[in-house]
Amino acid sequence: MTIERPVHDGLEGRIADTIAPAIEAMGYELVRVQVSGKEKPVVQIMADRADGRVFTVSDCEAISHQVSAILDVEDPIKSEWMLEVSSPGIDRPLTRTKDYLNYLGHLATAELNIPQEGRRRFRGVLLGIDDAALRMKLDDGSDIALARGNIRRAKLILTDELIAATAGAVASGLDDEAEAEAEDTPPRPPKRGKKTQPAAAKPAGKAKEH
Repeated sequence: MTIERPVHDGLEGRIADTIAPAIEAMGYELVRVQVSGKEKPVVQIMADRADGRVFTVSDCEAISHQVSAILDVEDPIKSEWMLEVSSPGIDRPLTRTKDYLNYLGHLATAELNIPQEGRRRFRGVLLGIDDAALRMKLDDGSDIALARGNIRRAKLILTDELIAATAGAVASGLDDEAEAEAEDTPPRPPKRGKKTQPAAAKPAGKAKEH
């Protein structure tokens, strides 16, 4: 089965291409790579478990260890950098077709590279997606189709409906061991390579705004 990967470019694309095969072999799926900051960049890796189970602290640490080792060898960033591994959180970024399809009917925002109808940012309910376009019902009740290639980024909006839907998915995806870890184990810093600095491992929760 082919695993759909998010589309990145530049430095983030090089990092994604470097680490994706390794974490996929471990049973994970890459959701997003984001590099922020200049003096001491933070490399943020968002990932899901391929089996649909809850992403835990142990998953953060396993990915951190593997990614640190790979990036220390490949050395894509010449200066000091920090590594942060997390789950996408409830209000997750939408980076792959499956992300959109899994949350049809939920509220999201989409930001465009090139304005459409005089706007770069749209908010509405996800109606559908294909290779060409994302369809949304906007707050004013109108429908719009946004070209996939023009979407800079998109993410879910935190609502009571989304929290309820996510809670149901978490309940079905927790086994006894994962539930105990999620409840009793605080986040621990990941293992790091020669160029990385400490950063928190984040098993779940609200995604960071960027």
